[in-house]
Amino acid sequence: MIGFLSGRVLANLDSGATIVDVAGVGYEVHVATSEPLALDSSVDLAVYTVVRADAIVLYGFTSFEERAFFAQLLATPGVGPSTALAALRTMPMNVLAEAIESGDHKTVASIPGIGTKTANRIVLELHGKLTIESPVVVPVSSVPDAIEQALRRLGYGPGEIRELHGVELPEDESAALRVALGYLGRT
Repeated sequence: MIGFLSGRVLANLDSGATIVDVAGVGYEVHVATSEPLALDSSVDLAVYTVVRADAIVLYGFTSFEERAFFAQLLATPGVGPSTALAALRTMPMNVLAEAIESGDHKTVASIPGIGTKTANRIVLELHGKLTIESPVVVPVSSVPDAIEQALRRLGYGPGEIRELHGVELPEDESAALRVALGYLGRT
């Protein structure tokens, strides 16, 4: 099972999926964001893998907490991956969790593809069972895209580039690249 991907966004498909290049292999991932990911940007995703008779489908999330919440939604009878993904694309996880915990059926029913009956079932099944802890966020690179692309062309991988997270880089691209190379050369 695939549980995590780190790579570069190659394309956003009409189906809502995103193609992520990981070391030369393109993975089609249905990402739980309302907006398409920026092309050619780096992305780190916690992944939930669904294996069906006819396909292996990957669902991507910005945190492992969001991935766990997705899995909890799937445990509700009548809620499949498409519905759970629509829920997380429609409203932030904490808003949906608050609606479930407070018994707000109307807010849950406002999600596309979820009617009153399913909303009631979600609230009934998940009320008091949600395990939302402090977020374990998948690290997102703070390196500007131009610097990241230059480092990739020089042979640095996503893991090495992620080491620059928290390193203060100058706004001037050439100065930022020199600082990044100096930092990576020391590690």
